[in-house]
Amino acid sequence: MKNFKYILPAAMLALASCSPATRNADDNAAKTDSAATAPVSAQAEEKALFAKMTIKDTIKAGEQIQLKFTVYNKADSVQQFCKWHTPFEPLMSKYLDIKDENGEEVNYKGAMAKRMMPPPASSYQKLNPKDSLSADVDLFKGYAITKPGKYTVVYNSQNMSGLVVKDSVAFVYGK
Repeated sequence: MKNFKYILPAAMLALASCSPATRNADDNAAKTDSAATAPVSAQAEEKALFAKMTIKDTIKAGEQIQLKFTVYNKADSVQQFCKWHTPFEPLMSKYLDIKDENGEEVNYKGAMAKRMMPPPASSYQKLNPKDSLSADVDLFKGYAITKPGKYTVVYNSQNMSGLVVKDSVAFVYGK
């Protein structure tokens, strides 16, 4: 108990030094500079590669659950993205999160590749300016979708591929 009176003030001092109020003027200047450049980075992001997913609204039991994944290049120059964790390679990783209407995640049953980093040059796909590229994936091949219901699909691998997918897609799987 005697050591407690020394430990508590030391802990409080350590935590206080991490407080945003104790940041120096250089940190505040950096925040101001980054705010000033925000429109520029928003313009750069607008021109970056992005992808959209599409799927049929209703899929009958026994039919393929075909997801179309399209990458767009709005830039004025050739852009590239990593094919890993996208439908542009065979299903080798869990790059989609699929949940039912109760929020329960569907089990992934496909392969899980282990990869060496950084990705080799052959793992990148180039895309010409103002062009798009599409790939299809049958979700039955990698996900255990067995029960009728409404499902939501979200792309979860933008950190690996470099592709931004802002919207999710949904479908009803039924009899």
